[in-house]
Amino acid sequence: VVEVLGAAAAEIRPALSGLDVSLVVNPAWAAGLASSLRTGLDRALALAPDLAAVIVALADQPGLPDGHLDQLMARHRAGGCTAVASLTDGAPVPPLLFDRSWFERLRALRGDVGARALLREHPAEIATVPLASNADLDTPEDYTRFTR
Repeated sequence: VVEVLGAAAAEIRPALSGLDVSLVVNPAWAAGLASSLRTGLDRALALAPDLAAVIVALADQPGLPDGHLDQLMARHRAGGCTAVASLTDGAPVPPLLFDRSWFERLRALRGDVGARALLREHPAEIATVPLASNADLDTPEDYTRFTR
């Protein structure tokens, strides 16, 4: 597990102390999401150069159902796709699984663009796994609603 930290790295790092994760700080976090994807992928490949696939997950999705990542991996292993997206309300959302054939495409992203842009460009390569609840906590209001 690679955890990419950015603007609040100093505040977040202590909360991850003792966990079996590889922490990496994205010094270019202000450049947008794409720089964090590159930073995480580069660290994952440094740790495991023969890595066959990655799952891109967000730290602000606390309601992710148990076993969902296993479902993404199982769908990929079933074949017929090079990427697997979680699907909520008809839209692809993280977590997302990308096999090695996507690594250079992910590394080529720039700006405040996530992997979703790539999914729209290559729909024939993508399978989906339903995700019933997608609590993505981007604001204090999102957090308040989630904790109710």
